[in-house]
Amino acid sequence: MRTENTVSVRDPEVAPAVDRAYPKLTVEICSSGGATIVSCAGRLVYGDEANNLCAALGDILPAARRVIVDLAGLESIDSAGLGELVLLQMWAEAAGYELKFANPNRWIQQLLELTNLTSLFDIYPSLTDAVAATRNAFDNMVHHENS
Repeated sequence: MRTENTVSVRDPEVAPAVDRAYPKLTVEICSSGGATIVSCAGRLVYGDEANNLCAALGDILPAARRVIVDLAGLESIDSAGLGELVLLQMWAEAAGYELKFANPNRWIQQLLELTNLTSLFDIYPSLTDAVAATRNAFDNMVHHENS
């Protein structure tokens, strides 16, 4: 039986190499078409990355009410990251906020399908599609209120 040596990611000699290979999560915020767009880049994993995204969206959603999370720059996501997205979606829905996701890469899309989260999340293939859907939902809401 062969035993392989493994190195903990917490090992101070290895951690810098891991951080360079898998960049931490960065978030950029802008507005378009009546929605706030939160663009994610890097990795959405257990720890600060997942907590920071949750905190940022928790601050943004009550004021914006309509948020699109652009996943185009997301390189990896683990179960903690998926769990945070589920919690955010459930909270947004319960509070009457609109949360959509756009631009998942092929790997992220497959993961969302495998975990059946495509049935929970509003996912659009492009940011343009998500903004258009948000605009249409807003226009329909305004039309109903004015009728």
